[in-house]
Amino acid sequence: MDEKLDELTQNKTNVLSMKLLHYFITKKNYNPIIIQGVENEIWLENMDEDYEIVRIVSENILNEEQLGFDIFKTKRIVNKIKRKTLTLKMKTLSIFLNLHENIEESPHDNTMIKIDSEKDLSKSDVILKEFPDLPKEVKMKEKGIELFANLTNDINEHSREDSRQFGEIFGKKTPFVTYTLIAICVLAFIIPYLTGKFNEFISLFAVYKPAIVKGEYYRLLTGTFLHANIAHIVFNCYALYVIGRELESYIGHFKFLIVYLFSAITGSLMSIIFLGNGVSVGASGAIFGLMGSLIYFGFHYRVYLEQVLKREIIPLVILNLLLGFIIKGVDNYAHIGGLIGGFLITVGLGIKYKETTFEKVNGYIMSIIYLIFLIYMGFTPAL
Repeated sequence: MDEKLDELTQNKTNVLSMKLLHYFITKKNYNPIIIQGVENEIWLENMDEDYEIVRIVSENILNEEQLGFDIFKTKRIVNKIKRKTLTLKMKTLSIFLNLHENIEESPHDNTMIKIDSEKDLSKSDVILKEFPDLPKEVKMKEKGIELFANLTNDINEHSREDSRQFGEIFGKKTPFVTYTLIAICVLAFIIPYLTGKFNEFISLFAVYKPAIVKGEYYRLLTGTFLHANIAHIVFNCYALYVIGRELESYIGHFKFLIVYLFSAITGSLMSIIFLGNGVSVGASGAIFGLMGSLIYFGFHYRVYLEQVLKREIIPLVILNLLLGFIIKGVDNYAHIGGLIGGFLITVGLGIKYKETTFEKVNGYIMSIIYLIFLIYMGFTPAL
């Protein structure tokens, strides 16, 4: 066993491969991809990098025919990953460690570089442009078994941190905000109904443009907690229960509440723009905002949620929007307004461990512009 380990640590290709693996995982947050039937190469993904896929290929490529087959095989695998992750474009960097000396780098569809030693990293235009710190990072004092042990420990520690973050994001939490919102909707329906003041309650608090433009701004929010009948409230509360408890668990209680309230208001504003003097009630605009938020969250974690996005969330949004245009009496404008609002405000609030300051600033700016636009359109008298 010790002899095999010693032989492994003395192999220059193995050492370089391990150093590259260490760099991309611990420094650039790439994650290994398990590819069935693929040997002598390591696939790594990070959807937030310019090169979403990095391949470290240690197989001996002796001629152009072998290289051509490798490129063909890589394209097929990348296309599968693109479909799985709902990605239209995916840049791939293939790093060949055993490319025959007669084969030169060439600008194929999947960018490839030829690396025979650590010194070659400093000669590669792609490396210097995209990963300028890589040549320095692979220079390590340790040698042999000590080097492999340190590299392995770093990678394992990074994997443990990834597992902790995964557990923090996807671990089940009590969605008390969702339950509170459901309770408010139920009470706002039952109390007026039992006291015989249901119609009066609707008249006082529903989304109604003439009253709102005169100063009753609270209707933009209160109307979203009212419902027209039992079927209406049962459907909306069930949808809020199913979608809300998942999203609240993913993004946290505070962010979830902000998304809900912002979506409710933008949904109401979109409603008064197009409904005019019509009356609107219901939480569906806010619920569509939660779906917009879930789409944005799912995009960042599409490696884990791609099936949920493709088979459940996106079809659910499309189906409900289509039904909203077909079924009479459904305020689809509130749905659209809430959907857009929920998506934009989530960009601003950010997704933990995936957010960047640039994205958050842009998200807040777009949310403010969207809100101001809706207010302007909703409160400006028609010409």
